[in-house]
Amino acid sequence: MKDDLLNKIMDEVMKKMGAEESDAKNITVENISKVEACNTNKCSVTEFVGTAIGDTIGLVIANVDSQLHELMKIDKKYKSIGIVGGRTGAGPHIFAADEAIKATNTEILLIELPRDTAGGAGHGSLIIFGAEDVSDARRAVEVTLSELNRTFGDVYGTSAGHLEFQYSARASYALNKAFGAPIGKSFGITVGAPAAIGVVLADTAVKAATVDTIGYSTPGNGGTSFSNEVICTFSGDSGAVRQAIAAARDVGKQLLGTLSNEEIKSSTTPYI
Repeated sequence: MKDDLLNKIMDEVMKKMGAEESDAKNITVENISKVEACNTNKCSVTEFVGTAIGDTIGLVIANVDSQLHELMKIDKKYKSIGIVGGRTGAGPHIFAADEAIKATNTEILLIELPRDTAGGAGHGSLIIFGAEDVSDARRAVEVTLSELNRTFGDVYGTSAGHLEFQYSARASYALNKAFGAPIGKSFGITVGAPAAIGVVLADTAVKAATVDTIGYSTPGNGGTSFSNEVICTFSGDSGAVRQAIAAARDVGKQLLGTLSNEEIKSSTTPYI
């Protein structure tokens, strides 16, 4: 009788476990379905263009409201605007936007660096293109989004900080507006976080090659949104700019490596 009672208890336990396992499976399938639905990036909002790496979203407004247009201080001829905003990155977005300017009939109206990086040491980005025709505004956003996978190639992040290096063979109006880059000349940037690393990167870069230093930004000076990083920008001969970046990148990886046991690897694929 004792054995019969024990067997009954075990049967009830197994039935209960089986029911719970079945419920768990159903919940998992339901959650996966929701995730898949979200990942399709389908959106019926007419302003939506697309998304990209860095929690980046691209949008377009065909005809900006007249009151908002005035408050935004936009030239009246630009009825349409393209908008790119990201939570992680700024250099990648600005360099991508620079390619968009070259490829479209648009103008950069605004570049701002919100303090963000989704909790990291750096910042996010807000970029607005102006266009007389909505198709140009949309195309500028599309080009920017498509370029981000490349421009994130020399961004290296760990839980302790990050490094960023960017290069353009021919700077255009986005880089000029954001960093004062000479239009038409090769242009490079080094970023180090924590800021202490960025100071060494800047010194390493300008010592490694004959370049003209354009800007130097610290947490409290130069437009870094008080983020814990130092940015150095420079221009010059294409080979010299690349050489300066390569030297800084080698040093930066070693320094950031002392703060974490994590592998320091590219966000996508290095391009410089």
